[in-house]
Amino acid sequence: MTHFLFDGPDTAPTTILLAHGAGASMDSPSMTATAKALAAAGLQVARFEFHYMAARRYGHRKPPPRAETVNPEYIKATADLRAKGVTGPLIIGGKSMGGRVASMVADEMFAKGEISGLVCLGYPFHPPAKPEQLRTKHLADLKTPTLIFQGTRDEFGTRDEVATYDLSDRIEVIWLEDGDHDLKPRKNISGFSAADHLKMLAETVKAWSGRIAS
Repeated sequence: MTHFLFDGPDTAPTTILLAHGAGASMDSPSMTATAKALAAAGLQVARFEFHYMAARRYGHRKPPPRAETVNPEYIKATADLRAKGVTGPLIIGGKSMGGRVASMVADEMFAKGEISGLVCLGYPFHPPAKPEQLRTKHLADLKTPTLIFQGTRDEFGTRDEVATYDLSDRIEVIWLEDGDHDLKPRKNISGFSAADHLKMLAETVKAWSGRIAS
């Protein structure tokens, strides 16, 4: 059974399932701050880890696998979440690699009515310094309603680069001023704090989830 970390009220109208990025656990400061912000907006958040990351807690240092190889783990996590009694609309997503994996399994689950939408936090459109190695092919005809939050300084996909990609009209990209791959801005340059960006992100997700799940 998948192990989850829960935040927010279990009476929330919508639940968000989040997976972590390639290098940091589900309880990293970035993931925790994001989950707390979404919970403060009135959403229930469930976080989980892929097997390779969970194994690190027991001293097994495994490198991140190819993203598509953990697709079945994401599908199992959604089933395990339901088995725990979580009902109502479900939105899947995650940080970087976690969001990418969710995006690869989303349409299959959306077509079955199992999820309402997809949220990606810092989508890894390409590896840093390798803009030709795009990870966008499946995003061109994505059917699932999707929000992608991207920092304007994200080295995995800048605003100018993303503007040239062939993305489905179901995808809305929301740019966070001066945010890096963790969506964190430099306050002395942008005037925004990480908490400001997360509050806006959470309120945007809350309003959007109400529209797509109604």
